[in-house]
Amino acid sequence: MTNIDAISRVALKKITPDVSAAMGALHGAAVSAAQDAKVEPELLELIRIRASQLNGCAFCLDMHTKDARAQGETEQRIYALNAWRETPFFSGRERAALALTEAVTLVQDGHVPDEVYAEAAEVFDEGQIAALIWAATVINAYNRIAIATRMVPGAYQPVPKKN
Repeated sequence: MTNIDAISRVALKKITPDVSAAMGALHGAAVSAAQDAKVEPELLELIRIRASQLNGCAFCLDMHTKDARAQGETEQRIYALNAWRETPFFSGRERAALALTEAVTLVQDGHVPDEVYAEAAEVFDEGQIAALIWAATVINAYNRIAIATRMVPGAYQPVPKKN
């Protein structure tokens, strides 16, 4: 049972603006690395959604499912993402990225097993793997921030996709 109104939480941006700005810069650098490595923005959203599902981050789930839809992701794939292994909706490349994301997110369960890394290395080059690891790391950090400060989902609106 959760009561989001139970206690007021710290406003990190207000109290620690330099750290919040550094986190934003890390996010920007991770996005730039993914762009430079030619990792699709749509794949990055799948990574963000999957990590947020695993971490139970309602704020980030709200944000990144909206962003994914704004980029053209289908409802069917978003709904099935938490069971991606059991569906035919995801490509081999997406599956490798999702497995790597899960291993990074649940690092205590297996320390990113060699077979998961090897699967990713079959379909991604080193720059792309680095970008995927950074994307998973950044969203995991944001999940923890949103959960710890009880950020309330619902108000976020995505920037429309540029054509």
